Amino acid sequence: MEKLEGRLGWLLLFIVGLLFPFVTGNEYHLTVMTTAYIYIIATMGLNLITGYTGQFNLAHAGFMAAGAYVVGILTVDHGWGFWSAFLAAGAFTVLLGLPLGWVSLRLKGHYFSIFTLCVGYIMYLVIEKWEGLTHGTVGIIGIPAPSPIGPVEFESPLSLYYLVFAFLCVGMWVMRRIVNSLLGRTFMAIRNGDELAEALGINLARNKLLSFLISVLYAGWAGALYAGFVRFLGPDLAGAHHTFDMTMFMLIGGLGTLLGPLVGGIIVPWITQYMQFLQEYRFVVFGPILILLVIFVPYGIVGSYLARKARRASQAAVAAQPGASDKTQEASNA
Repeated sequence: MEKLEGRLGWLLLFIVGLLFPFVTGNEYHLTVMTTAYIYIIATMGLNLITGYTGQFNLAHAGFMAAGAYVVGILTVDHGWGFWSAFLAAGAFTVLLGLPLGWVSLRLKGHYFSIFTLCVGYIMYLVIEKWEGLTHGTVGIIGIPAPSPIGPVEFESPLSLYYLVFAFLCVGMWVMRRIVNSLLGRTFMAIRNGDELAEALGINLARNKLLSFLISVLYAGWAGALYAGFVRFLGPDLAGAHHTFDMTMFMLIGGLGTLLGPLVGGIIVPWITQYMQFLQEYRFVVFGPILILLVIFVPYGIVGSYLARKARRASQAAVAAQPGASDKTQEASNA
């Protein structure tokens, strides 16, 4: 973890991502990693509203499905180009999130989570039942690949991998700028306590809504990339289990950390893939592993490392104070 901190760590991760296709040489592995990247982008959005702002949005998969269906409907039924539909997907998810966020964020704690769970289920039902618009349970088939950018085409798994990887890098950079800014500290102040944040002059409603809209924008664009990569959509994409999968990525990687969604979003899919030989029993094995991680690594992999680092820094600061050794000796004698 120490090697992943700072600019050198980000550069190392970038190089690893660039070289991954040459290391694996396997199109199936490229497909798994590209799908993982897409879900990491969506998880970064969920991490902002949950890990940094303290509001657990259980409708996140619904917003991801909304972005995907905007791309599918506009490209297949109305002949739009992919990139025009991609921009429309982001705009639609933000516009959809505006009234839903304005209403739901008036609730606190588990009331907010229950409300968003209901919203997510309603979004799933709309996608499943509105056959005239979403094609219902049949789904949308034949979604075109992303349009070429200059001479670069996105028909092969390799080119799609690098396209999604580029969006992941940009999304990670933007998220890093947000959480390290005054705005990010405002979100964290709200997470640590509404009353205290309000006493400091923070506008709770406005900042919660802003965090929510950025979160659903990440989800919508992740869904748009998913549509262009998979080229088939079904109502299952809006299921709550996808939100719980993204929550698992955050918990294993580290809730409220920049690297958490990336670490969890890569580890979990690959563990799942290597448990395919167990078929339906792989979840019986994976469940206890997750429980052990939650018990012994409650802050996730990245969060636990940062907590240990903070404790060591605090102990070093106390030891460096004048007379600290004498006080420590007196305490031991007592």
